[in-house]
Amino acid sequence: MKSEETPFEGGPMDGRVLPVLLGITGHPPKTYRIPVPDPDGGPDTVLVYRRVPRGPGRVGLSNRWKYEYAPEGAPPRRLNWPWSKPDATPRGKPDDADG
Repeated sequence: MKSEETPFEGGPMDGRVLPVLLGITGHPPKTYRIPVPDPDGGPDTVLVYRRVPRGPGRVGLSNRWKYEYAPEGAPPRRLNWPWSKPDATPRGKPDDADG
């Protein structure tokens, strides 16, 4: 599998560069989770980093990525099926003329 040296910004991993495995599209994962064991034997702390573009790429070359620290964690994901409807707003009464 291919990997790419990817820089990390912010948080405890600031300034480090790690090899990150690339997916079948040639891009690293959108979020990168790093489990950090608790020295007292408690539950692990998980550091979350989000993938962002590194900067303007050169003409003809693929865009490079970096990871930025996300202290709030990863946003909740919802399955997005092609046949799914967006969240509907409440409509008026059936006998309402406006909607």
